[in-house]
Amino acid sequence: MTPKRDNPAPPSSEWELAADEAIAANGGDAREAVKALLAANATLEREVALWAPAVSYGFSRGWHRGRRGGTD
Repeated sequence: MTPKRDNPAPPSSEWELAADEAIAANGGDAREAVKALLAANATLEREVALWAPAVSYGFSRGWHRGRRGGTD
């Protein structure tokens, strides 16, 4: 069995394609693409902050508390 990786990254060609798509979706402006991705990430982090306290330690196998630095 292979060890579980915390942050599995897609092959670089997938990252390149995703980056190209993000830039194209923002009219070719890389700075705007970065801002849009940061906004999307902030939204996801807010969602995690909302549901994480409601998810049991056992259900998440400790993942969200370990990632957030909590001990309970």
